[in-house]
Amino acid sequence: MAGSLQSVKRRINSTKKTQQITNAMQMVSTVKLNQIQRHTASYQVYAAKIRSVITHLAKSHLLDSISVSSSSKKSDDPMSSLGMLQQRPVKKVGIVVITSDRGLVGSYNSTVLKQTMTLIDNVSQADNKKDDIVILAIGSTGADFFKQRGFNIGYEYQGVSDVPKFKEVRPIVQAIVTMFTSGAFDKLYVCYNHFVNTLTSEFRAEQMLPITAENVGDLGNDGLEEAKEGQLAPAYDAEPSQDAILEVVLPQYAESLVYGAILDAKTSEHASSSTAMKSASDNADDIISTLQLQYNRARQSAITTEITEITGAQAALE
Repeated sequence: MAGSLQSVKRRINSTKKTQQITNAMQMVSTVKLNQIQRHTASYQVYAAKIRSVITHLAKSHLLDSISVSSSSKKSDDPMSSLGMLQQRPVKKVGIVVITSDRGLVGSYNSTVLKQTMTLIDNVSQADNKKDDIVILAIGSTGADFFKQRGFNIGYEYQGVSDVPKFKEVRPIVQAIVTMFTSGAFDKLYVCYNHFVNTLTSEFRAEQMLPITAENVGDLGNDGLEEAKEGQLAPAYDAEPSQDAILEVVLPQYAESLVYGAILDAKTSEHASSSTAMKSASDNADDIISTLQLQYNRARQSAITTEITEITGAQAALE
């Protein structure tokens, strides 16, 4: 009986120590979540504005006219507007998959990977699915997942900061666009978990390249009626030229897409980690309560047995 009591007591102490760790991890994740939410709030103003500019250019058919006028030009710059507007027959599809570099984040990674596999089934050819797909993995979990399944990993990036800075994204975007312009793939999707609130996130798959009028987003309320009537006119005077403006704006738009997706995914990751650690702490409370009740019953049984033995011995002496 003494051995059983000691075993239960050790399990209680072990569970309490584990709970201390999960509580600490929950607090760390919550702090990171608050930090990245403050950072994201200021960035969203810029991202909304750059998307609004590109959307208006697309709806007023400026992107189409510039794409046609630039068809005879060549550029050595992989981040040129010509490269990102280039449309080719789709033979291969690139998929940017944003996952975490570590575990203990609940269902965050599994949701992204499961939905990405569904997207792959939808966009690839039936006979050679893996040959049609080029995976660009941001995060070691996604890279390991697709490597194990024999997919072509065209690009891999690990070690994204807990609160990513804009300068981290630029080499990622340049590598992705360079692969597109060199013909490694003909269409590119970005797959990640969108942060809704602390308890909820949803999977998103957005087409990033080529940049067309169909995939740059919706107009704001100010331009919806004009767009429906087909009367939308350019709202900008371009100086020195429309081509020169797009050479600056389109790379910024591409960077904003990837950076925004990484920020959104990281926010969802921290929220998922915080929720998972809170669930682990709550489960530890339940386990401790159950073990404590088990310990008390065993202790009560032991005391009752001792009293019975003493009473029996006393009766024998009398």
